[in-house]
Amino acid sequence: MSDNEADPELVELLRQHLGLGKKKGNEAPDTKVLQNARWIFDNSIDVALDPRQTKAAAETIWQQIQQKQYSTSTWSEHELHPKAKDESTVDFIFTMDLLNFSFWSEEKEESKRFGIDYHGRKWTGYWSLVAALQRALDDGIPITSPEFWLNEDEFTEDLLQHVFRSTSDEEIPLLKERFDCMREAAQILDEKFDGSFINCIYDANQSAAALVNILADEFPCFRDEGVFDGRTVRFYKRAQILVADLWACFDGESYGEFNDIDKITMFADYRIPQMLHQLGCLLYSPPLESHIRRRQLIKSGSKWEMELRGTSIWCVELIRQEIERTHPETKMVYSTGNSSTFEVNIDEKEAKDVTEVITVTKEQEEEEETTEDAIQELQAIGEGEEITEKVAQEPQETSKTEEPKTTATSKSSTPRLKTISINAILIDFFLYDTMKELENGGQETIPHHRTRSIWY
Repeated sequence: MSDNEADPELVELLRQHLGLGKKKGNEAPDTKVLQNARWIFDNSIDVALDPRQTKAAAETIWQQIQQKQYSTSTWSEHELHPKAKDESTVDFIFTMDLLNFSFWSEEKEESKRFGIDYHGRKWTGYWSLVAALQRALDDGIPITSPEFWLNEDEFTEDLLQHVFRSTSDEEIPLLKERFDCMREAAQILDEKFDGSFINCIYDANQSAAALVNILADEFPCFRDEGVFDGRTVRFYKRAQILVADLWACFDGESYGEFNDIDKITMFADYRIPQMLHQLGCLLYSPPLESHIRRRQLIKSGSKWEMELRGTSIWCVELIRQEIERTHPETKMVYSTGNSSTFEVNIDEKEAKDVTEVITVTKEQEEEEETTEDAIQELQAIGEGEEITEKVAQEPQETSKTEEPKTTATSKSSTPRLKTISINAILIDFFLYDTMKELENGGQETIPHHRTRSIWY
């Protein structure tokens, strides 16, 4: 925020003092995750941000998202994600994100890590979860049915262990905790939502923030909170990613239609901080960096852990703001059936400028950039001086409120460019995928931090 800009929180306090604020009952739903992340960042001691690198990362991330055509359709393109757009897929996503936590392995050798054999290959990490669920359904086990989870005779911990049977000697972490989450969620759905998660979606009334709050308020296993410097802070990683998966899977329609999807933040886990550090955006104090490099556990709910998560959320928000500031055409555009992609007409000069910084033309869409090129460009951002002390924050320019220009003078020679609108969800998905590519290629510059919990 620059010196000439008003602090929105102070403005809101003044409005409330003068009786100009909205009545509490009419306030739009808000998860408070972003505000809490800013609080953590402002009071962090061992995790900081490099403003220069964050701005540089924003430009490259935008270019790569453009090149790879990241959008809601990217989610469904993976072979393991469900393709049907119906209630069975809603149940699948609810189950998937109910169990979407703690897949990292203590084993250094890939062959010794927990993995799922499905469709002729071994799946690890998050994909081991998706593969295990698909395999169970193929085997006739109704593993995504909350009604089945209530059956104490059929749904047992032994059965869940069978569902997650591994190709190696290493078993899936926190099996009992996963079983408890499923049984507890089934009981809550049965008691409060007529046995179906879809009724939670209906109760949210097309609000992403409201659905996140319903999950956190009603289901203890989604209540991802902590206490930082005496203040309760919210992260809500799995609740938010559940909403994001619905939005992406259903392409912003039907069960995935939300009028405030921009309120979803980055999903605070162990992969995105690793990627942000690789890019040079995230800086660690020497004690914390040494701890992470030695692969030592960081306790869930500890100050270090919350600084890593909160600062990462705020970093992705700054990246999003920077992309919108420098490329206003990428601002979110809300329209049913088109939540993540829109097209713009531009004049010849604008076309030349945009093409120079990488925008997808018809000819470029036919060419696919290799993963190696993308990785090299991302890695280049992270090169430079090593900084270990907390860096003074640069003033952050927030995007103005004017609407982006979506049409201009039309000429026969004007290319029609497809532009990906941006939000924290797409940035998170992109950073996660890129970090996995780096890991698979042996190009990590630092391990991910190790915290074992049900939150991520």
